[in-house]
This record gives sequence, structure tokens and C-alpha cells, in this order.
Amino acid sequence: MSTKELLNFDHIVIGSGLAGLFTAIQLSKLGSVAVITKRGIDESNTRYAQGGIACVMDKKEDSFKQHVKDTMGAGDHLCKAEIVRTIVENGPSAVNELIHLGAHFTTRGEMGHKQDGKDYDLGREGGHTRRRVLHAGDITGEEVEKILISTCRSKQNITFFENHIAIDLITTSRLGWLGEDSVHGAYVLDTHKNIVKTFTSMSVTVATGGAGKVYLYTSNPDIACGDGVAMCYRAHVPIENMEFFQFHPTILYHPKVTSFLISEAVRGEGAILKRLDAKGDLVEFMDRYHEMKSLAPRDIVARAIDNELKRSGQNCVFLDIRHKKEDFLRRRFPNIFEKCMEVGINMAVDPIPVVPAAHYCCGGVKTGVNGFTGINGLYAVGEVASTGLHGANRLASNSLLEALVVAKFAAKDIKSKMRKLSDSRASGKIPTWRSGNATNSDEQVVITHNWEEIRKFMWDYVGIFRTNKRLERAKNRIKNIRREIEKYYWDFLITPDLVELRNIASVAEIIIDSAMSRKESRGLHFNADYPQREPEMDFVDTVIQQPYS
Repeated sequence: MSTKELLNFDHIVIGSGLAGLFTAIQLSKLGSVAVITKRGIDESNTRYAQGGIACVMDKKEDSFKQHVKDTMGAGDHLCKAEIVRTIVENGPSAVNELIHLGAHFTTRGEMGHKQDGKDYDLGREGGHTRRRVLHAGDITGEEVEKILISTCRSKQNITFFENHIAIDLITTSRLGWLGEDSVHGAYVLDTHKNIVKTFTSMSVTVATGGAGKVYLYTSNPDIACGDGVAMCYRAHVPIENMEFFQFHPTILYHPKVTSFLISEAVRGEGAILKRLDAKGDLVEFMDRYHEMKSLAPRDIVARAIDNELKRSGQNCVFLDIRHKKEDFLRRRFPNIFEKCMEVGINMAVDPIPVVPAAHYCCGGVKTGVNGFTGINGLYAVGEVASTGLHGANRLASNSLLEALVVAKFAAKDIKSKMRKLSDSRASGKIPTWRSGNATNSDEQVVITHNWEEIRKFMWDYVGIFRTNKRLERAKNRIKNIRREIEKYYWDFLITPDLVELRNIASVAEIIIDSAMSRKESRGLHFNADYPQREPEMDFVDTVIQQPYS
């Protein structure tokens, strides 16, 4: 297969979640922008974000200092303090820009409380010591995504390319050209026309979101395959702290529902985690694991639930918020309430069955607070990136805040380098993408088998509870699969499934290698063979980089 089209833009954004769309809006002030997204424009992790945006909006009851302290505490001695302060302190202006675009957040008046003017109903989630989470009911991501899509569509110089999946970045080193490594665009598969297009640009911002599909059980949509991390790794960008994968402790456990998240905000409003005891009664258990009980940080809660389930042999634990009135729950959590009702669970009457699942990747492409990767013109924003904000464990609802602030800083940095980026823009002929043209009747069967095998052994061996032996088993399996993909599959016709499998396998191996290299337990990474945090490893990152050949 070879490329059939050459498309030129000033800037490319890969991904259409909050990070990608907000970046595209900023970059539209600097020239033409292509937004490339593998499915529909509204299909992203942002769309499914229930909780909200953590931001200091009430300076009487909250402060930047306290938000920084909470973030650093959750990050377990791995957050970069300067990055945390910068993002927290620049949060209100970024959020206000979002509000100016038309985003609506729930007010106290809408929740039935007395309010003075535009007084937001700020929620509290695990790890937070203050109420500081802006939300739009429990569909915050959907509200934000809707506004950003509308704003992008109103910009004549932003062009959407839906059903286009990025295969690889085009860089100086990939092309074999001499000079400082720069990005020149991307090879992109048009999944409807089944052709590979060459996109060229001065800058590329990778905003592809997370990698939850690397694991068997996840709250992420099907698109979250770690594509951006894999592409940047192949472009020799350092990848940082990928052993820290956050497992959301509360996914609805029901045979008719998959991947539905019960927001952290439910515990923030007073829900208590309980399990069945030997008598069949519901009893609290988080008081044995952490002083904040059910409001403990997610890694503590997820491991506690995992331990309770393995110890008891039960299939799930329960969230109990039956002490709240039904009208409050319907107003505060309309989407969650409706989804639970669909399967016969009334939150005001019934405890909610929940289990943990892979949720958020705290590591990623190594960047600064401006999203810069170290390769000229190449930026990463949102969950795909590792700025140093999250450290070893993300504080709830800090992710959307990070995406907003870093998007603004990235656009500012790109603007300051426009002359250099213009001068380094590819002047030579960029070769077309080439892969095999053969077809194989067994290819889809083998892809499906490898896809399922990776996700299963990652869940069993590289999940919430890890050991050296489990990690070694995972490493042996992923090496064989990676070898098959690179030496066999690329002889055949390229398909979206093949692109995603290649990326999932690459990201899985990076997670495994990162976990094997960290000889301690910290934050989201727990290895039973090294159960303690090692103080000498405080603020020491794990970095994996594909060497230049």
C-alpha cells in the first residue's frame, strides 16, 4: 500500500478530546490546523469523564497552596513541584476561557442550595481536602466536548479528519535526513478509503489520550490503545513513568453493562465502600486501610478492593449512598442514576456493586509544562503526556485541568518558535508510506488472538498487584508477540486493527519494562517483592527510550 494523497497544514493535532480540541483552538490563531481522529470527532476519553475539573475557584474556602499540597500528597514523592504549582496557579484562567466559550458548570442554585451570583457547586473527590471540582452534573466531559467541537467547527481554518488513524510520525531521523531532529508530519490511514495519506506541517501535537485497552478490564472506550505513546516511542522520544497506571476502584459490576464508571464524586458526596461479611451483612472496610477511609486516593482504594475480593472470593464490593435522598442523587448524578436504574439498581435504595478497572495512565511522553517533547515541532498534551503533575498517582480530576493549561502553554511555545519551525519545514520530497500488499485469510484471527492475549496477561501479571515472577512472564510473552508483529504482519495489507495491535503491544512492553526497572512500591505501582517505598528513589523517574540506530 502506498500513499495516494499529500495534505499540507501549518499545524496537526492528533486526537479530539479536550486536550486536542483546546490545543486546536489555540493553534487556529497561528494558521491552518488539521485535527486527525480515529473515529468520530466526539469519541474520546473526555466524553466519558464524569467527575469534573479540579480548580481553585473559591479562594475563601480553598487555596493554590492546598491544591498543590493535595496533588503532591497523592503523587507519592514523584510530582515535580514547580510543574504542579504552575498548572494549579494557571488553572482558573484556563477554566474561565472554557466558560467563555460556553461551557456550563453546575451551580449551587441548580442543586437546590442558596447561592450568591454565579456560585459553582464544587464537588469533592478522593485525595482532595477541599471542595474544588467543577462539574456539569455527572457528564462534565460530554458538556466540555460539545462546546469544544462547536467552537472548532466555527473556525474556518480548522479541518476535521474523522475515521483517520495515525500510523507513524514523520521525523528527520525517520527520513534519514541530516540535521537536528524535527517533526515534519504524519502518515495517516484513512479507514474508509483504505489509503495512507501523508500529512505535512510545521508542528504536530499528539493528544491521543490514554491506553486503557492494554488491559482486559478498563473504563476507557475502545479507541484508548496508547497510540500516541507508541508513535512517540518509535520517534525516539523518552517515555516516562509508565509503570504508574491508575485503576479506577469503582466500575459498575453488572453482566449487562461494560466499562461504566461510577464517578469518584459519588464517594465525595458521602458514599461508603462496603463488603459482605460472613453473615451476609454489608460492612465498611476502608477504615482498615487509610485514615481518609472511602475518600482515600485511588491507588489505596483500588488495592484495598482487590485485596478484599481475593481474600473473600467475592465478585464485587459495594458503594453505599442510601443515606442520601433520591431527589438529591437524581440531580447530582443524573447519568449514573439513570444507568443504574436501567439494570434495576436504585442508588437511593440499593448499594451499587463495583469492581476496579484500568482507568488512567499517569506516565507517558516526557514533556515540560509546555508539552514540548524535545523534537522540534513535536508536542504532547493530555493523558498521553507526562509533565510531572501526576507523579506516581493522579489526584482525581486534575487531568482535565492539566490538559487545558498545557494546551495554552504549548500553543504559546509554538508561536514563539514559528520562524524556526517554518525554516525547518521539510523542503525535500517525503517518501510515501509503504507496507505489504498481501492479504491473509488468517490475519484477523491471529490479530484478535494476540489482542486478547496481551490484554489478559497484562491484567493478570501487570495489574494492581505485581511480582517479579509475574512481570517476567509478561515480558516473555510480549517479546514473542512483538516479534511476530514487526517481522510478519507488516508483510500484509495494513488495517486499523493491525495499527492498534502494534501500538498496544509496544505500550504493553514499555509498561512491563518500566515496572521491572522500579525496585520498590510507590503510588500506583505495587510489587510484592519490593513492598516498601525507597526514599532514595523519591523524585526519580523511570525513562524508557528507543535508541537511535
